[in-house]
Amino acid sequence: MATLGSIYSIWLIDWCEMGGVACPAMDHLHLGRTQQTALVVLRTIIGWHFLYEGLVKVVWPAWTRAGVPLGRFSSAGYLRSSTGPLAEAFRAFADASWLPWLDLLVAWGLLLVGLCLMLGLFTQVAGAGALALLALFYLSWLPTKGVYEPGTEGNYLLVNKNLVEAAAVAVVFAFRTGRIAGLDLLLARPRGEARPVAEA
Repeated sequence: MATLGSIYSIWLIDWCEMGGVACPAMDHLHLGRTQQTALVVLRTIIGWHFLYEGLVKVVWPAWTRAGVPLGRFSSAGYLRSSTGPLAEAFRAFADASWLPWLDLLVAWGLLLVGLCLMLGLFTQVAGAGALALLALFYLSWLPTKGVYEPGTEGNYLLVNKNLVEAAAVAVVFAFRTGRIAGLDLLLARPRGEARPVAEA
């Protein structure tokens, strides 16, 4: 029951503060140094994954292991293989004239979300962006077959790496890790705040 209460308090804090309402419950949430470190490490690892995924889609040229130049990144093949109840909508995107712009937007979104998570800058906004991107990726390829498919990394039934990473991002988002470590701490500091002076 205490665990459920703690989880409820975390979500209550998050929703209250997003609405600009002060939540004194935050004072009762005490995390040890190991717990804080683990949360920041989790945020950094997720950030690196997003950053690198975006970087390889933005920076060109790129080559295969055999040294053959790769074509420019396009999500058309991925969208055409969409599964699940929204598959038809995603497949229609594959042939849209504005797909290159969508690809560019996704690539830069991945890069910026990853950079912000790694730096702890606008952490809550970056977390929300990461959840939105992962939700799109998950819904565009919903694992419902539960058997091995060529080109996949395993046997998935409802739970795949996108859903697992979304759960990890939700933890980073819920615990507001920008308040533990990162550039958000500098932004939160009031301007002109006097620094402690060492006694002589």
